[in-house]
Amino acid sequence: MAITCKYTLHLSVIFSFFLVISSAVSESDILLTFKNSVEDPLNFLSDWTNTTGIHYCNWTGISCTRTFPFSVSSINLQNLNLSGEISSSVCKLSKLSNLNLADNLFNQPIPLHLSQCGSLESLNISNNLIWGTIPDQISQFGSLRLLDFSRNHIEGKIPESIGSLKQLQFLILGSNFLSGSVPLVLGNFTELLVLDLSENPFFDSEIPGDIVKLNKLEQLLLQGSGFYGEMPDFFVGLKSLMILDLSQNNLIGEIPKIELFLPNLVSFDVSRNKLSGSFPTGVCEAKGLTNFSLHSNFLNGSIPNESINKCLNLERVQVQDNGFSGNFPSWLWSLPKVKLIRAENNRFTGEIPDSLSGDAQLEQVQIDNNSFIGKIPQGLGKIRSLYRFSASLNGFYGELPPNFCDSPVMSIINLSQNYISGRIPELIKCRKLVSLSLADNSFVGEIPESLAKLPVLTYLDLSCNNLTGSIPEELQNLKLALFNVSFNQLSGRVPFSLISGLPASFLQGNPGLCGPGLTNPCSSDKPSSKTSHLTKVTCALVSTALFFALVIVAFGFYLVRRSYNRKSQLGSWRLVFFYPLRVTEHDLIMAMDEKTARGGGGVFGSVYVVNLPSGELVAVKKIVNFCSQSSKSLKTEIKSIAKIRHKNVIKILGLCYSDDSMFLIYEYLPNGSLGDLIDKPCFDFAWTVRLKIAIGIAQALAYLHKDYLPHLLHRNVKSTNILLDADLQPKLTDIAFDRIVGENAFQSTMASECASSCYLAPEYGYTKKASEEIDTYGFGVVLLELITGRKAEREEKESGESLDVVKWVRRKINITDGALKVLDPKISSSSQQEMLGVLEIALRCTAVIPEKRPSMSEVVKALETINSRASSSNPPF
Repeated sequence: MAITCKYTLHLSVIFSFFLVISSAVSESDILLTFKNSVEDPLNFLSDWTNTTGIHYCNWTGISCTRTFPFSVSSINLQNLNLSGEISSSVCKLSKLSNLNLADNLFNQPIPLHLSQCGSLESLNISNNLIWGTIPDQISQFGSLRLLDFSRNHIEGKIPESIGSLKQLQFLILGSNFLSGSVPLVLGNFTELLVLDLSENPFFDSEIPGDIVKLNKLEQLLLQGSGFYGEMPDFFVGLKSLMILDLSQNNLIGEIPKIELFLPNLVSFDVSRNKLSGSFPTGVCEAKGLTNFSLHSNFLNGSIPNESINKCLNLERVQVQDNGFSGNFPSWLWSLPKVKLIRAENNRFTGEIPDSLSGDAQLEQVQIDNNSFIGKIPQGLGKIRSLYRFSASLNGFYGELPPNFCDSPVMSIINLSQNYISGRIPELIKCRKLVSLSLADNSFVGEIPESLAKLPVLTYLDLSCNNLTGSIPEELQNLKLALFNVSFNQLSGRVPFSLISGLPASFLQGNPGLCGPGLTNPCSSDKPSSKTSHLTKVTCALVSTALFFALVIVAFGFYLVRRSYNRKSQLGSWRLVFFYPLRVTEHDLIMAMDEKTARGGGGVFGSVYVVNLPSGELVAVKKIVNFCSQSSKSLKTEIKSIAKIRHKNVIKILGLCYSDDSMFLIYEYLPNGSLGDLIDKPCFDFAWTVRLKIAIGIAQALAYLHKDYLPHLLHRNVKSTNILLDADLQPKLTDIAFDRIVGENAFQSTMASECASSCYLAPEYGYTKKASEEIDTYGFGVVLLELITGRKAEREEKESGESLDVVKWVRRKINITDGALKVLDPKISSSSQQEMLGVLEIALRCTAVIPEKRPSMSEVVKALETINSRASSSNPPF
């Protein structure tokens, strides 16, 4: 009997062993079947094979259960550049609970066949190319706890059947094209922790009131989704809420009165709506609140002090761009953890209290365009973490405290357009100061020499004060992009380097200033008082001779001018300088001939390279299709664009125009345009140079879109509008030409000459409306040119077909041998990873759907991240 039992036990062990072996073979085969259904151009799944001896639980992206027998519990293939088909074969993995295919290129409808995965609890296919509608059969995913379809092309209504997924804890459908009304089934998700319906601009719905039933909800994200109507009083039921974002909608009315507080609230954002009334008490009684934002609304009235006076953990206060009035809550300045206070563009009154202490953690204060009064307090200078203080367009008065710039990280100070008086303090300690604007105040005394000791000071505006004395010579050692001292009482010689790099208007209003190129010559440049009588006689004779010579020259100029005008049938010329240039209208016009022509300058006219009498080269662009404007409006538009100060935007030096023609004078860049170099044998720039060009132009566009006021669109981004200086530093040109030639003329020219341009985004063909997204698309095409070394449009030798670079790249990636085949073979293989990273950015920039394209600020961050990684992996030693 004992022998029989022992024999049976051995058989059981042997059977279990073979069962485990059989299971292992089966699961690895299932994974290989799934692998065969996807495209893996970068070979991230190269270790998915039975030939290496690596157990399938150690394959890329695979996790298994921790107990024997081991089974696949999770497949995480996020961001591997995969495409092809999402196969249901993985549903044969009996223990599979998590499937993450986010951030890939799967292009298909929602894969409903995955509902066959009986144990699946988490499904993430976000940021792919999933399209179509959410079908009623979504209810078949009955056991899901996480469902993430965000950042795809899903459209149509949310079906009511989704309410069957009662175990959901995370429902994330943001950044799609969902439309219609949100069904009244959200109350079924009693276990829900996160609900994200954000960035669906085609919703036409009120916020469903049954959200109040979700008493476990921690994050409610509904921003940018077209919700309208009044805010429901769901605060009563959402006791666990930590983040509430209702910004960028069409909500109206008042914020509901909150009787029961939200003890866990961390972030509250109802910005960019049409809410009104005062902010209710109670919402911020929560001690956990760290982010409070109400910017860009139409709220009226004041915010009661008692509403958030217990938010001891509050870190960010944003109430900008509203209609708030009344005293700004003074206790906000003294909260122990507050880092950001933004209240600009309201009607707040009150003072900044003196109670500010050095223990405060304030980093950024922006309260511009309000009605604050009082003095700048001493306590502000004690805050060691403050890096930005901007309080322009207010009623501050009195003298600045001597320590107001003592923060070692202070970078930006803007106190312009106040009533501040006294002397400008010595600024020695704020060595990181980049921008200082004290314009339009009542400062007296001299410009402090200590400003010249601030090594990174770039923007200095002291205009419209009562400053006296001379301009310190030491200031010319700074790399000032802006130096404005106009309309003071300054006197003496202006350092030459400041004159040569400044628009004349930045020195005007100081009759005592003198120097070369200014209306007043300096005394040392005038004849000595000891000049002899003979010298005076000589000077008189010379003056007489010069007078007659000038008469003769003037007469000759008149004849030439008349001849030229008769030939060209142009009116009288007028010349406006934005930088000091020593040239007359006659010299400029006569210098533009066939010898100086450099061909077409894009679609707007010819370019001439002119050698000025001073020996300086400038580029002069003739503007065609010019619609007549008044002299005043013309100069206003050009002057607005000429004020742009960015290292990657070309300088407009001046304007020469008549009633019928116009010429813009630019700085001359010797290496020409990027577009003229691409696809030529000489285009062998190293990858580091190409990446530098890409980052420079991205920074320029981000500056135009967000930082420059008024915000500008380029509207014609392409490689021929990117010029290179002697150091291959890129500069963007032909900016905002619609402002110069007029919208109708601009549209006419674009329609006739650029309608089929591959730099223009697909939507331009039917919207004809400029946008940041269209600029981003053009930049993406330029990126592809830099990556591939291929012109934006080129005829294929094999087929004779004209194929633009966007279609060519997508065809190569999706049909042939993958991403590596599109990289310029002239670039070293050691840069492939960085190039592939930039390729991904370029593909996002040229997405067909405008909403899928990143902002230029996001592009800059992504490119700089790639550049910093490349620099760290290739140190300069």
